[in-house]
Amino acid sequence: MTATYTWDVFSTLDGFGSYGAEGDWGGYWGKQGPELLAHRAQIFDSAQRMVFGATTFRETAPVLAGGDDPNALDEWNVRTLRTPATVISSTLRDTLGWPDATIVSGDAVDIVTRLKEESDVPLRSQGSLSLNRTLLAAGLVDRLQVTVFPVISGRSGTSPILQGADDFDLELLESTTLDGHTQELVYRPTLHR
Repeated sequence: MTATYTWDVFSTLDGFGSYGAEGDWGGYWGKQGPELLAHRAQIFDSAQRMVFGATTFRETAPVLAGGDDPNALDEWNVRTLRTPATVISSTLRDTLGWPDATIVSGDAVDIVTRLKEESDVPLRSQGSLSLNRTLLAAGLVDRLQVTVFPVISGRSGTSPILQGADDFDLELLESTTLDGHTQELVYRPTLHR
């Protein structure tokens, strides 16, 4: 049986995954609420394996693993840190404090193909935009989970989540409204022919 691979990404309505220094939004674009945080914690309450590209792992691991007070983190981040992780990188040599991380060097498509074949738990990747655009093009992303925050960050937005992606048809599998304003949309992507 092949493990399901979910690309889990946060986005603004205009498709940006983050914001630059001139954007004064705060975490979650200032739109976090109790339903979002509880929902995210529930997602990370079941067994799964995280898959990261080097850039996202370098940004994420020190924040989650290096905090002086782990209780200050949102529960879903605490649970994420407890999740085993595979990091695809040719440059990293250190797991940056992640308790159960493995660094693998090589072709991302080959690595994720093998993980999907061998894993007995679902695979999930947060962010890791360039890695996941490559995996999407290779047909390895089974579920595209986009959490759309109710903001437009046209001036301060950075990291367009789907920049350079091929054309895809999306079958809506799930939709959830969180805190009355944030949308989580889960799609099955199929290359448009």
